[in-house]
Amino acid sequence: MGLTADELERYARHIVLPEIGGPGQQRLKASRVLVIGAGGLGAPLLMYLAAAGIGRIGIVDDDRVSLSNLQRQIVHGADDVGRPKTESAAEVMGWINPHTSVDLHPMRLTAANADALVGPYDLVADGSDNFETRYVVADACERVGRPLVTAALGRFDASLTTIRAHETGPDGRPNPRYRDLFPAPPPAGTVPTCAEAGIVGALAGIAGSMMALEVVREIAGFGEGLVGRVLMIDALHMRFQTVRYARKD
Repeated sequence: MGLTADELERYARHIVLPEIGGPGQQRLKASRVLVIGAGGLGAPLLMYLAAAGIGRIGIVDDDRVSLSNLQRQIVHGADDVGRPKTESAAEVMGWINPHTSVDLHPMRLTAANADALVGPYDLVADGSDNFETRYVVADACERVGRPLVTAALGRFDASLTTIRAHETGPDGRPNPRYRDLFPAPPPAGTVPTCAEAGIVGALAGIAGSMMALEVVREIAGFGEGLVGRVLMIDALHMRFQTVRYARKD
């Protein structure tokens, strides 16, 4: 898939990087990425994926924009309050890059529809805000055979990893699953919601942008990915730590 003259200029700062170059940018253009959630993580993620030149981006979210979202969900604005998040996000993505096609899935991802949603895409990026959805997405990606970039936010902390449970690693062993990192969801009521605990808005921007970077790295094929590693961000002390994990069966 070639690049037009407009695209060559638009992505010039990618193309001059030997690690991406023209071939890597063409892979980004040919790729299809499904994003779960257009909230705190999804907002910067969607914007940077569009700017990077991902060819087709799907957005799954059944929520509408509320005023309290605007402190961190930067893809939405004050005039969007009450609108479906998929619609307002897609509008901004179109302003950023008209070369990117956007699929709207204004629904909640469930065990019943997960495989059908995941199947048409090459990679999934999960920015959902609850463990139930994260497990459903991870299980679907393993069944359908799709890489998964997944992140989670706390009050002053965030984590990010990449799952390729359908593949084997360089050592010939199966790659770890999401359930190897989080064997079981926490008991109901033990993890407060964002509305209950609060969150620093800029932290969502950092973690969502790092998700976009990991997606670009996975597609363009450069650097050391986060398969078998979880990146943890401590925003209170401005520390980053990476911990390894492995398949347990």
